[in-house]
Amino acid sequence: MRDLLGLYPEEIFEVVKSLGDKPFRAKQLLKWIYTKGVSDFNEMTDLSVDFRSRLSSRFRIGGLTPERTTRTGREDGKDGAEICGEETTKLLFRLKDGEAVESVIIPDGKKRTLCVSSQVGCPLGCAFCLTGKMGFVRNLTAAEIVGQVIAAGGYLSDTGDDGREGEEKISNIVFMGMGEPFLNYDEVARAVDVISSGWGLGFSWRRITVSTAGIPEAILKFGTERNVNLAVSLNAPDDETRSSIMPINRRYPISELIAALKGYPLKKGRRITLEYVLLKGINDTEDHAVNLVRTISGLKAKVNLIPFNTYPGAVFERPDGERISRFQSILIDANINAIIRKSRGGEILAACGQLATGKVAK
Repeated sequence: MRDLLGLYPEEIFEVVKSLGDKPFRAKQLLKWIYTKGVSDFNEMTDLSVDFRSRLSSRFRIGGLTPERTTRTGREDGKDGAEICGEETTKLLFRLKDGEAVESVIIPDGKKRTLCVSSQVGCPLGCAFCLTGKMGFVRNLTAAEIVGQVIAAGGYLSDTGDDGREGEEKISNIVFMGMGEPFLNYDEVARAVDVISSGWGLGFSWRRITVSTAGIPEAILKFGTERNVNLAVSLNAPDDETRSSIMPINRRYPISELIAALKGYPLKKGRRITLEYVLLKGINDTEDHAVNLVRTISGLKAKVNLIPFNTYPGAVFERPDGERISRFQSILIDANINAIIRKSRGGEILAACGQLATGKVAK
């Protein structure tokens, strides 16, 4: 049965046409699927019973429901989460084939950022990332990606991050969960279209960020086709260091990656975000900082410094605060906008590089 979630208006129109109904039904369907987030045809009350029956016999709407939700602060009140309502929430979704992915709702004042996944597992095997230890299972469909957004929005509508019904909404979406988005290019692109379009979920382009480990041709293609924000997981200023922790660098060395970023069609006032996970003794020295300044010279970018988020069995460590601050100071002194990103959700394995659905290869 064909899934209607993730389809464009013209495709929904063809569905209605194939069932022999009137064209205006397509607009009604779009509203039920995307605006109202309904996945049961029986709830579409302005459609005739006969039309709903014909729809359900040939099509489905693959909505997602969290199988498990985990929230920081619920058990031990770490970081004062119970008091301030700044709880990070991890949602685990069971897919139709039995596989699972995770999404994370990250609080920041009144904003709620949703981190979505694009693959089950990840094929890149970055040494510091728990998701990479899962290995690669499969790509997600656009319906499964969009389904995460709809389900997370419904979760906040029902509960609110601080337990008060209906007071929270998703404000930003980042493709920084499980998987490499540009290795699932077509489905991610379709999902971005649905999420950002007025006929879809209606999120502003400026509130959507796609993060990649660095695939030059895909970066340039995506930049010409769509207008969302771009983030790149850089993590080292030189090929030797980067290749030792990110195998993808052996295929796409830093020089090729930086050339693609310099050719990326940025809109006025925008910058590329460079993500830099700080690993003690690996990429966190003053020399690394100085080399990073040189490497990204001339690039319209800001740097997010992410102190390593540990997990059981990790071989890396988080640098101490003084070393992190010194690294940041070197970048700032070179007129680079460098921010130390506050990690949230580490205690529930929901922070950057920690998503793995509890399933990690031995």
